[in-house]
Amino acid sequence: MGTTSTIPPATRAAVILPWERPTPHDEFRAAEARLEEAVGLTASIGLVIVRQAVLVLRARRPATLFGSGQVEQLAEMVRQDDVKVMVVDARLSPAQQRNLEKALNCKVLDRTGLILDIFGARAATREGVLQVELAHLEYQRSRLVRLWTHLERQRGGFGFLGGPGETQIEADRRMIGERIVRLRKDLEQVRRTRGLHRSARKKVPFPVVALVGYTNAGKSTLFNALTGSAVHAQDQLFATLDPTMRGLKLPSGRRVILSDTVGFISDLPTELIAAFRATLEEVAEADIILHVRDVAHPDSSAQRTDVINVLSSMARDGMLDENWPERTIEVLNKADLIGGVEAVPRHEGTVAISAITGEGLPNLLSALDEYMTASMKLAHVRLDISDGAALAWLYEHGEVLERLDQETGISLEVRLFEQDRARFEQAHPGCLRVA
Repeated sequence: MGTTSTIPPATRAAVILPWERPTPHDEFRAAEARLEEAVGLTASIGLVIVRQAVLVLRARRPATLFGSGQVEQLAEMVRQDDVKVMVVDARLSPAQQRNLEKALNCKVLDRTGLILDIFGARAATREGVLQVELAHLEYQRSRLVRLWTHLERQRGGFGFLGGPGETQIEADRRMIGERIVRLRKDLEQVRRTRGLHRSARKKVPFPVVALVGYTNAGKSTLFNALTGSAVHAQDQLFATLDPTMRGLKLPSGRRVILSDTVGFISDLPTELIAAFRATLEEVAEADIILHVRDVAHPDSSAQRTDVINVLSSMARDGMLDENWPERTIEVLNKADLIGGVEAVPRHEGTVAISAITGEGLPNLLSALDEYMTASMKLAHVRLDISDGAALAWLYEHGEVLERLDQETGISLEVRLFEQDRARFEQAHPGCLRVA
């Protein structure tokens, strides 16, 4: 069972976006869209938002981030609206967080803490719980040791708004370090288990199609629409965290494995990027990547850039091969919100759909089939009449285009993926010739 958030019901909150004026040559996410995202994140953990605002920073103050006048303005806001939690959509240092809590007389949560609290509430599997706990401890380590003398003061086990944590950790940096080491070992075991599962799938084998995209882009809704599953999906940021896999039959009869993964987000905490490596490995192993975009979102272009930046960083770190863009199909979702599929501007490598209405889904499945066909190599195979097992294997793992039965044997023309061709050649040397 996953961890639960430590947020009391109906807690009043304010969401503040510190905003530095962009220079004319810089490209920044629009302040309104960024604030809207922060409000969505805050609402997703049950906080009641009574005030939201953008505060322009003239300069970052080391002690409080905001200027003294702005801190007084925030304190007045807390008093007037009876705010219990102030969410600051920025990364705060331990000192800044402490000083703001003293000045405002309420809990202060920065962007990293907010996302970690969401992840703690959403993680549903052992892997997800381990990942969140590791990220939480790495984030809190400096805060817990430098700011307080006893770890009992931490803001919740995997959330930051309650009292002592669900898992009580003794006040000792050494013990935190030991726990982190144990968690990393446990996660490494999870990765090895995933590796065994992937090896088992490769023996089947079916190609893996991974859904990636900005959080709330509609990945889980699309997953459900394609597979007929009931994966948790709703209009909520980070509604699902743990990867889910189901079989999918394409129009050609080919079978693939569809994998729904965690959503990306701008300024994802570095602790989470590292902790969720095992989840991201599902993307690394995928034969096809479906990049799902909310085409109706006003910030869709910036969200696309955020996802591409994460995938590019995975490639730089060796987690993803360099040719990942060549095996990516961009899925422009939520077309129903802007007039339907025909109203969506498209370019090569994109498919417009609505996962809710089903419009465009046949085109997406056809695009998957076309990609599969392009990835397969034509081969000529000669089998003995008695070799029924090899013949069945070819029908199961390849696409038989032509078959000729003779007294001397069976001749076939078959399309195979490269890994399947190599596997067949190893098991049946001399029977296959590449066209």
